[in-house]
Amino acid sequence: MKTHQAIAALVTLFALLAVPVRLSAQQQKNHLRYKIVDLGTFGGPQSYLTFYAQVLNRHGVVAGYSDTTSPDPNFPNFGACFNPDCLFSDGFQWQNGTLTDLEKLPHGAAAQTEWISDSGLIAGVSENGLKDPITGLPEIRAVLWQNGEIRNLGTLGGHESGALSVNSSGQVAGVASNKVPDSDSMFGWGAQTRAFIWQNGMMTDLGTLGGTDAFAVAINDRGWVTGPSYSDTNASTNCPWPLTTHPFLFDGHSMHDLGTLGGSCAFSNAMNNRGQVAGDSNINGDTALHPFLWDGETMIDLGSFGGTSGDATFMNDAGEVVGSMNLPGDQTWHAFRWKDGKVRDLGTLDKCSTAWGINSTGQIVGASGDCGIAVHAFLWEDGRMIDLTKLIPPHIELTYALSINDRGQIAAIGRVPGGGDVGIQHAFLLTPVDENDVQDATAVTEPQPRIEREGHRYIGTRPSNQ
Repeated sequence: MKTHQAIAALVTLFALLAVPVRLSAQQQKNHLRYKIVDLGTFGGPQSYLTFYAQVLNRHGVVAGYSDTTSPDPNFPNFGACFNPDCLFSDGFQWQNGTLTDLEKLPHGAAAQTEWISDSGLIAGVSENGLKDPITGLPEIRAVLWQNGEIRNLGTLGGHESGALSVNSSGQVAGVASNKVPDSDSMFGWGAQTRAFIWQNGMMTDLGTLGGTDAFAVAINDRGWVTGPSYSDTNASTNCPWPLTTHPFLFDGHSMHDLGTLGGSCAFSNAMNNRGQVAGDSNINGDTALHPFLWDGETMIDLGSFGGTSGDATFMNDAGEVVGSMNLPGDQTWHAFRWKDGKVRDLGTLDKCSTAWGINSTGQIVGASGDCGIAVHAFLWEDGRMIDLTKLIPPHIELTYALSINDRGQIAAIGRVPGGGDVGIQHAFLLTPVDENDVQDATAVTEPQPRIEREGHRYIGTRPSNQ
C-alpha cells in the first residue's frame, strides 16, 4: 500500500528519447535472454529499490539506496532504524557501468532515493544531523540530486520533509511539515503534513481538500501533482489514515477533489503525463476497496476478482493500469492489467502475484510468491508470465521486478548467497540481449572494487560488498 511505502521511505519527462529495442516475433515467442548487473552495495550487505515509484528511467539509469557499514545507533528499536537491518544507507545512481554514491546533507548519516526522472534528476530524503524536537528521531529533509550533487529543498516551517517524485524539468513533489501541531498527522510528525511542489528554488504548500493534511506522491511533466488529502476533519475507520481521505489533482493552479467510488475514502498512487490518476477507493458501504482510474473527467471502478481488496500500483501514458486484486475469500491475490475498459487476470507463478510496473509497449513486471513472500520476479508479455530467475545465472534469485522501460530493461530486487536461508538482497538491472549473442546472454557483472573517491561520492565501477 502506498501508505507503507511512503512512511517507510520517509523514515528510512522527457530528455532525448533512446531508440527502443524492437523485438522480432521469434524473440517474443522464445522470450529474451538478459545481461544482468548486480548493482552491489557500499560496504554493507544489502541494496534497495523503492516501491510505487520510477526507479529506472528510459535511458537505463537506476536510482536506489545501499547499506553502508555504519550501524544505526537507534538499534535495536526497529521502528527507529533507517533500514530493516539497522545499517545506515546512501543513495546511489547507476549509469553505464558506474555506480555513484550520492551525497548526503552535511552531518547527515543516511539518505534514500525515491524517484528518477527521464532527464536523470533524483528525488529523495537525507538526514541532516539534527533531532526532531517533537518526535526525538533524526530529522529528514526533501532533497534533489543532479549530476551527483545534492540540494536541500527545505520544509514548510516544520522539522521534516521528503521528496517523493521529480519530473524532467526539475519540479519536485512531496510532503513537508509546518509549525501547526497536529495529533492526526499523516506521518506521525506531530505537526501538519502538507503536499508541496518545489520549483525555481521555492517550496509551495499546495493546500488541502478541506482537512488539515495532504502529501504528494507523483508529479508529471506538465507540473501536475497528485496525492491523498484529508477531505474534512471526520474520523474514519476505513482509511489508512486517521481522518477521511480523498485523492487530489493539482493542475498547476488549484487542487481538485477527485472523489471516491461511493465509499468514504480513496487515495491516489500514480499519475501519467496525460494527467490521468490511478489509485484505490472504497465502494458504496465501504464493503470493499477497488482500484480506480480517473480518466480526466470521472473515476472509473476497475473492478475486482471477487475479493474485497485491490491495489493500483502504476500506469503508463496510454492509461493502462496495473496492480493486484484479491480473489474470493481474500486469502490470495493476482496481478491485473486494466486496458480499454477491460481488466485481465495476469495469473501467477505461485499462489499470489502483484504487478509493479508497465512500459508503453504493454510489457509488465512484478512479483509472485506465497502470498506475502515474493520469491519470483516476473515479466508478463504476449499473454504469458515468465519467471525471470530462469533467464539468469543460477546463483541469483530475483524476487521483485519493479520498473521496466521502453527498451525492455528491468530494475529488480533479488537474493544472492549469504545471510543464511533468507539470503542477501541486492538491486539488479536486466538488459535484453540478442538471443544469438551467446557471450552476453545471461551474463552477470561481478563486483569490482571502488576505484576513486570524489568528495562525498564514490565514482567508479560497482563497489564491493566485502
